[in-house]
Amino acid sequence: MTAVKINTVITRLAKTKPAKVKPVVLIPADVKSLGEHPFHMVGQKYILAVAEAAGALPLVVPAIADQIDLDSLLSIADGILLTGAVSNVHPSHFGQEIHNLSLPLDTARDALTLALIRAAINEKVPLLAICRGFQEMNVAFGGSLHQAVHEALGFNDHREVKDLPVENQYAPIHQVNLVANGLLANIIGSEQMLVNSLHGQGLDRLGSGLVAEAYAPDGLVEAVSVGGSDGFALGVQWHPEWKVMENPAYLAIFQAFGDACRTRAKARQLSMQILAGPE
Repeated sequence: MTAVKINTVITRLAKTKPAKVKPVVLIPADVKSLGEHPFHMVGQKYILAVAEAAGALPLVVPAIADQIDLDSLLSIADGILLTGAVSNVHPSHFGQEIHNLSLPLDTARDALTLALIRAAINEKVPLLAICRGFQEMNVAFGGSLHQAVHEALGFNDHREVKDLPVENQYAPIHQVNLVANGLLANIIGSEQMLVNSLHGQGLDRLGSGLVAEAYAPDGLVEAVSVGGSDGFALGVQWHPEWKVMENPAYLAIFQAFGDACRTRAKARQLSMQILAGPE
């Protein structure tokens, strides 16, 4: 299409009220067994947080990396949410042996998410990574993890108390200090916030190109962004999806993510209309 035709289409579109289409947020699934059969699953709290707090359309993606073309997948994506999970990232991805053989792994999810993170950042697809997703983000950038933070010198035990009711497990339990003028501090409008804590693993070596956005009182990095990127890419160790509509700081994170997704959706819509040409 010539430059003249493109300008004509842009002018026409500028005078046309755009259709209200919700941005599509991809949520890679965990693989879990129910009985003798594997299922691809995403927790409802993440799905509802995307729909209600981010104002987007959640779309669960099965963890079948060998059958998924990332370019095709990203062509329909306005955002990606990486969820927490019971499983851990396989330590072979950061050069370690398995520390505790009793803890669950999910190699199918690893195969999808680690490649998806790199591709999403390259294509500037908005990314919000939570707990396991936060750890995946660090590993995708070449970082490493403490497989047992509570056994690492100088760090606290960040695990939840399993015997407590779930409401207590997800209750805010410690403060994090946000880096001044960082992405997260600007979203929250403060340099401190209270968060929940339900993780046995945590960041060790920070991935190349990532920037720390928040620290726990013991110095553990609890939030990161991609340095120098003009796209939205944020990872947090806590669970902001939990009762997100009742927690202003958690809600602010999802709203900022939703805004970034809507910006991409509008750009994607405009691009498709330009390619389609004038009516």
